[in-house]
Amino acid sequence: MRTTRDSNSGIAERTEQDDRSARNLTDFLDATREGAVPALLAQTRRRRAEPLAAPGQVLHDVRELHERLRPDWYVVDQIDYATTLALHALDLPFVSYVTGHPTYLVTRDDQFFGLPQAWPSAVRPSQEDLAELAAEVRLTDHAFTAAYERFLHDHAPARPVPARAFALTSPHAAVVNYPEFPWLPPLPPRQEQVFLGHCTAPEELDDAWLDRVRGRRVLLVALGTFLSARHDVLRTVVQGALRIPDLTVVVAAGGRVRELADLATDPRVVVESVVPQRALLPHVAAMVHHGGNNSFTECLEAGVPAVVLPFSSDQFGIAHDAERAGAGVCLDPNAATPEDVAEALRTVLEKPEPFADLRDAVRAAGPARGAARLLEVLAR
Repeated sequence: MRTTRDSNSGIAERTEQDDRSARNLTDFLDATREGAVPALLAQTRRRRAEPLAAPGQVLHDVRELHERLRPDWYVVDQIDYATTLALHALDLPFVSYVTGHPTYLVTRDDQFFGLPQAWPSAVRPSQEDLAELAAEVRLTDHAFTAAYERFLHDHAPARPVPARAFALTSPHAAVVNYPEFPWLPPLPPRQEQVFLGHCTAPEELDDAWLDRVRGRRVLLVALGTFLSARHDVLRTVVQGALRIPDLTVVVAAGGRVRELADLATDPRVVVESVVPQRALLPHVAAMVHHGGNNSFTECLEAGVPAVVLPFSSDQFGIAHDAERAGAGVCLDPNAATPEDVAEALRTVLEKPEPFADLRDAVRAAGPARGAARLLEVLAR
């Protein structure tokens, strides 16, 4: 089922989407250029403008699917709000799947979706900016809760209205694609959390890519589906990396290959629209990424240190965790210079196996072990 208007796969700018979604993407990218708080403000205001997309249709589709298949359990993305609400309205048993930072599981009264609970050292907004952001995310919280209340009144009046919409989660269990760090904020107390550590499977690098990286010290640069459009930041990263001798730079440039074509004339630079990230990671010395959950956990599993450039969403919390775990260094993507990038890369490249214990713990977890644990929980 398609349950949202927007899509986050492949290269966002090439994804088939309506004009409104395309404008939203452009506006979001423009906001990231202004800094952390402007990007987060743009995201929360957009959520508030349309709390739920076609929730009645999603309810209809879930009901029809259930009547046809009769599954015992559903697993739903924690931030797929319309589907979570539909499952709640129909009183169907479901497990929440947390694809981002564990703080997507909103628990405390002072926790708000869209307001980072921790910040990395390189990104520290002013108190004034944080106060503005806190006020805006509260408004979004109220708008979502009101939308949930209206929906349940119209479609499932017998079902309880959650006190806070963003806190609606499975009462049974949540699968969390993340390591269970001891410093994480409190999570829902009556819910069993199953931490995966990572959700990767072994992937082999094909011969063509092996020829490009064999015998070289390689830096992988990838900013994710949306943020690969920030070719200005990609350029800064490549310029900094080239200051380190004998370092080959592989860049996932998304739809911005043309803008970086001049850099690709250097024999040490490989610029591609899409790269096989998971298969490449065992062959690289370090990675520069945006603090996305997948990039972070895949680097942990591969034992690859990272320079993290967070722009939005939960990336600031993930960058904080990478620093605290000794798995990476954080830079402000809008303020970093080539020399800053070079210095950060020297820091992570000069530490042999800086987080070997964490790598081993993440590898020992993983999706197979997590699935087995989840089945134990659901069998109770």
